[in-house]
Amino acid sequence: MIEALKKKLSEEVSKLHHELTVTLPAEIRRAVEMGDLRENSEYKAALERQRLVQARLGQLGSRLTKLSSIDITQISKDSVGLGSKVVVIDQETKVEETYHFVFGDAIELEDNHVTMASPIGRAMLGKKKGEDVVLKLPTRNRTMKIVQLVTIHAAKPEDLK
Repeated sequence: MIEALKKKLSEEVSKLHHELTVTLPAEIRRAVEMGDLRENSEYKAALERQRLVQARLGQLGSRLTKLSSIDITQISKDSVGLGSKVVVIDQETKVEETYHFVFGDAIELEDNHVTMASPIGRAMLGKKKGEDVVLKLPTRNRTMKIVQLVTIHAAKPEDLK
């Protein structure tokens, strides 16, 4: 999971770096050749895109650094942690829900993905199969029972989707 995320982010870094060093300079040169820069929308758009690409590259670099510092051997093999897939049953409604625990600063969360820093992530962290989890909500407490747990160590690629 972590290696796949690193690969995905590295590919995005490559594309953005190419855009920053090849595509955008060419667009800026072309816009400069058109003349008066004060009223040149192509020039302004290229500069704005350049700033956005630089900011995104900074975010990705920071995220890759954080991902590289994760020691997978420190993640529990029998309780909820980063990369876990957890199936719970709400004790009141008896509705089954599945959660996938992802890195804390995940930007593109998919359905049922939660971060370890979220309230539900903090409530479930360290819990084991069969344990109850109490999620404290503003209006009430919600109790869920963990009925299935697949940790990052036992996960197959299809478990993480």
